[in-house]
Amino acid sequence: MGADSRAERAGRRRSARVLVLAACGGLLATGCATMPDSGDVQQVKGPNTGDSQVRVYAVAPRENADPKEIVDGFLEAMTSDDPGFATARKYLTEKAAQNWKPEESITVLTTAPNRDQADRNADPDSPGRSFPLSGRKIATVDARHAYQPVSPAEYLQSIHVVQQPTAKGKGKEWRIDSLPPGLILGEADFLRNYRSVNKYYFASGENWVVADPVYIRQRQDPVTRMDPVTQTVRALLEGPTNWLKPAVDSQFPSGTELKSGVTSLAPDDQSTLRVPLNDKADGIGGEACRRMAVQLLFTLRDLTSVNVEQVELLDSHRRFLCRLGQGQAAEFAAVRNTSGKENPYFVDEHGKLMMLVVGGKEPNAPIQVPGPLGKGTVPLGSVAVDRGETRAAGTSETGRELVVSSITTEGEPLPPVLTSRAVRPEDRLSAPSWDGKGDLWVADRDPAAPQLWMVPGGTGQPVKVRTPWLDDGARIESLRVSADGVRIAMAVTRGDHTTLQIGRVQRQTNDEETVVSVLDPQPAAPRLESVTAVSWAGPSRLLVVGKEAGGVQQVRYLQTDGSTSTTAVLPGLNGVTSVAAPHTDAAPVVAVSGDDGIVRLAPGTNWQPVAKKGSSPVYPG
Repeated sequence: MGADSRAERAGRRRSARVLVLAACGGLLATGCATMPDSGDVQQVKGPNTGDSQVRVYAVAPRENADPKEIVDGFLEAMTSDDPGFATARKYLTEKAAQNWKPEESITVLTTAPNRDQADRNADPDSPGRSFPLSGRKIATVDARHAYQPVSPAEYLQSIHVVQQPTAKGKGKEWRIDSLPPGLILGEADFLRNYRSVNKYYFASGENWVVADPVYIRQRQDPVTRMDPVTQTVRALLEGPTNWLKPAVDSQFPSGTELKSGVTSLAPDDQSTLRVPLNDKADGIGGEACRRMAVQLLFTLRDLTSVNVEQVELLDSHRRFLCRLGQGQAAEFAAVRNTSGKENPYFVDEHGKLMMLVVGGKEPNAPIQVPGPLGKGTVPLGSVAVDRGETRAAGTSETGRELVVSSITTEGEPLPPVLTSRAVRPEDRLSAPSWDGKGDLWVADRDPAAPQLWMVPGGTGQPVKVRTPWLDDGARIESLRVSADGVRIAMAVTRGDHTTLQIGRVQRQTNDEETVVSVLDPQPAAPRLESVTAVSWAGPSRLLVVGKEAGGVQQVRYLQTDGSTSTTAVLPGLNGVTSVAAPHTDAAPVVAVSGDDGIVRLAPGTNWQPVAKKGSSPVYPG
């Protein structure tokens, strides 16, 4: 089918939906979304096609609908909140309806799938018709709700329809007997129906939690009939996503689920949420129960639709197990000073480490930090400040040496903790990064021996990090380690392209030797052809500088699972080479612009100049 026909068909589908959302009439084609005939009128904001307030209602197939209408109607019905997808199943044969499992996977396309014409060369007397589906696939979501982006690629599947006797046996109706697995949604429909939430698990062997982003339904889940709070709790109890699982622990005993029949959870007027569990949790108490409550509180904190100040866990007989409040859970955060002020730093034109005072609507003059790095005794090329803001690590101006020094007291420069042998400055050490354990990370970009290093405590004997996936011709250009120390964001160069990868950090002790590995790197921005810079911007969010193929440079937020939204792009800024984001949204984003030097973007303002020249803006980490 040609491009013009495909565009015409897509136009018809869009027109149908606009009619439904604006003014549903009685002349709607089969398969179009529709609106209820009672209830209040709600305003719909047209520009945001992913608006979660827009509701789509499925329409059952009309009598004697032709095969095209059956396919189109089913594709539309998949985008609805219909309980159990009951209306969507009416487009399927009885056997296909029983076998179809919409909860097991979602295929996300850039737009709603194109339904092409059936093969014109097919035998007209054939008992069925096969309709190709096409589009651009950008992601999948698995049964554990994990979003997995892919580089945009052609999607080709098909739906097959046959005629079957009607229920009354007085004729035949077309129904779908073969279809792709799961749901197939355009990105706008996916974002309208699903939202990202963070589940939380403990970093293996540690006392702080790690965010594990997943997608749940915006409203009641059609299959489980659970509201968003209950869906989120259920997802937490199911355990971590497959990618994160090797690096985290759940305190919930294996097999723990919500008590049978629970489909709605809501806090009481004291903002206490009571969570009844099955018999796997019976008898759990003390510290184990407390840590279970920690996971729940952190997970529920990201749900803006509900205010939970404390959780109370109940056993299968609804007897009290334990109770925990938000204040008590705070000590388990990977970053524990989020209520305090976050200070950004940068390297000035003389190689000195400077601190920015972020208070106020107008930028304040930078402050030189104490110690040799602030005095310029060791001129810096890049810098990282530890999360306690007591030490800084920096590469020398030439990139050859990595040094660590106090930034709270005066002292003499310490000897380098690591040295690169690369000939060219651009092939030497990357900017360093501190994790939440106080360990220091840096990449040596030497083409002769590219290597990722971890320096225990910032001053210990450097450890070679195992990166079995780093093949010949590839190197880590830059890196930032998460506060929890479990994930590392890396700009990896292969040939002419630099892509953003998220690796899982695993530590093992063998014969008193600690083996550190970065494993299973996942693409975090497959739609970006080139990535220039990256910064952590919270437990599971990144601020990324890059551009799509043929596009202009963007500064935008991405989830660590690679998902994004249409509202995540920051105001335009030319020639950004480096960026730093705070852990919370209370402090400004700081960047280096080729035209303006060091600039900042405070909440509710535009970009403001801070220093005419400078480099390497960072927040602690």
